[in-house]
Amino acid sequence: MSELTCLELSVLLWVAHVLTQAFAARTEFGDAYLFTPRDTQPAAKGLACGRATRALGNYVENYGPFIAMALALIATGQAGGLGAAGATIWILARIVYLPIYLMGVIYVRTGLWAISVIGLLMMLYRLVV
Repeated sequence: MSELTCLELSVLLWVAHVLTQAFAARTEFGDAYLFTPRDTQPAAKGLACGRATRALGNYVENYGPFIAMALALIATGQAGGLGAAGATIWILARIVYLPIYLMGVIYVRTGLWAISVIGLLMMLYRLVV
């Protein structure tokens, strides 16, 4: 896949994360919570809401570097090759990461995160070499 395709998919994955977290929060806290300014954040008591919230947070933490690398590769005309392979690895690992995190599969979740970081490093290598 190209960096641009992976970037497009990453937006859809972000939407999936946000909706997953919102549905989990709705289930736990009810509709009224979703329509408040959320000045006070209730503690998640259920596994699904807590996991969905943490998975979204992890995605957002890793999303900025991915966007930066993808756009830098495209803007500098260095798209393709190792950069495209890294972007593909990143998006595929992140797609699988969400359900694995929600299911609470230990070790695999961390492994997927590590694989996604390797994808980012591949993109960086392509950019600087």
